[in-house]
Amino acid sequence: MDASTITPYIDSTRDVFRTMLGLPVTCGCPVHVRKVGAGDADVSGIIGMSGDVRGTVVLAFPMATAIGVVSRFAACSPDPESDDFADAVGELVNMISGAAKAKFDGRIVSISCPSVILGRGHRIQQMSDSIATRIPCGSECGPFAVEVAIRVAIPAVADVEARRLSA
Repeated sequence: MDASTITPYIDSTRDVFRTMLGLPVTCGCPVHVRKVGAGDADVSGIIGMSGDVRGTVVLAFPMATAIGVVSRFAACSPDPESDDFADAVGELVNMISGAAKAKFDGRIVSISCPSVILGRGHRIQQMSDSIATRIPCGSECGPFAVEVAIRVAIPAVADVEARRLSA
């Protein structure tokens, strides 16, 4: 993946955390990894992408960071076992992915409903032929990561225009 594919996720993560949580985020250097969700997260929000951009986006937290982030987002302290906690994590990955999707100019992209996995050391399996990029992030609530395992299809200009007109 090149910078034009990863930058929308970095920018969107910073924007969503700043505007929705009042929480500045620092993003480290993106690292290519063979597998997303390598087992160091306790809470992961996952969203699928389809169309001209296909794959998954994962927002992965240690539990302490997830609790801090969700508490700021929800303006309360929901129990990590509650549906509200999972819904908040799902909504954050949804907002990040939606904002990034909007930056893929000229491409038709859809995102799925988010899923949330809770559990120490869980692993997420993505498409076997994709390489993931892990964006390490930090905030005053703690560290977390955005993991992007997508492939960008480059359709012919005529195909893009035809799909845009039919949409």
